[in-house]
Amino acid sequence: MRIHKGISSIIRDYQLWLMIMPAILVILIFNYIPMYGIQLAFRDYDFSKGLTGGEWRGLAYFQQFIDSYLFTDLMRNTFLISLSSIVLGFPAPIILALILNQIRRKKMKQLMQTTVYLPHFISIIVLVGMLNVLLSSETGVVGHFMKSIGLGHIQLLASTSTFIPVYVLSDIWQHCGWNSIIYLAALSSVDPQLYDAAKIDGASRWQTIRYIDFPALVPTIIILFILSMGNILSTGFEKIFLMQNSLNLPVSEVIATYVYKIGIVSSQFSLASAIGLFNTLINFVFLFAMNMISKKASNQSLF
Repeated sequence: MRIHKGISSIIRDYQLWLMIMPAILVILIFNYIPMYGIQLAFRDYDFSKGLTGGEWRGLAYFQQFIDSYLFTDLMRNTFLISLSSIVLGFPAPIILALILNQIRRKKMKQLMQTTVYLPHFISIIVLVGMLNVLLSSETGVVGHFMKSIGLGHIQLLASTSTFIPVYVLSDIWQHCGWNSIIYLAALSSVDPQLYDAAKIDGASRWQTIRYIDFPALVPTIIILFILSMGNILSTGFEKIFLMQNSLNLPVSEVIATYVYKIGIVSSQFSLASAIGLFNTLINFVFLFAMNMISKKASNQSLF
């Protein structure tokens, strides 16, 4: 009976299914079919035999990674960078959206939105090049400013104590405006009569934000926070790899860059696959746990 009802609903809404079919095919081809290669994490990869022809090794490569002397450093660095990005970067677009929503002049609001959106479209390579130029202790604007206030020659990109702050703050600057779009969209659904009533009652802008705007954003904030926790060990590759050098390597070597060096550079494909799968499983555990906590605490969840 349920199967019959399901087929009937598909036939009835076939236009909608046709519209989403391209998206389904893209996800199937590029996300699910490649999962066939996951077995590489459990086998010795053999060029002549393909993905399924190597000797079965079970969890040997996972054990090799966990026993590696770099395991603790990699997990610490990845977690610290991800946690710093979430703690500082997650609230930033929310605050920006609340501020932009308070601008009543339409042209000024459009100008501010355009200004904060533009950095998102800067190439990662260009951004890292800008950081190298601006933060240079010899020729950079920031370097000259630091010398002028008596801080001396400080290599911000070469110091283990400043690498993470530079990475996180530059990431916030680049993506904060773009990430605020979804919050502005949520704020646009707020009934304008609430603002009129608040104005009549003599509410200040802070009170308007606190009692009208922020409650309207809470469901969106919860969903996006759950999704961000699903990427707790996914710091990305390009930016960190481009910012990486021999001096900041103790804090900049993360799982993504290590997988590249092990898998592509050293051709240890099975070990690299095991490390990548381990990373994915940890992310899934965080996502599932945060989803369960959110469901019990606020009745908001992904599934």
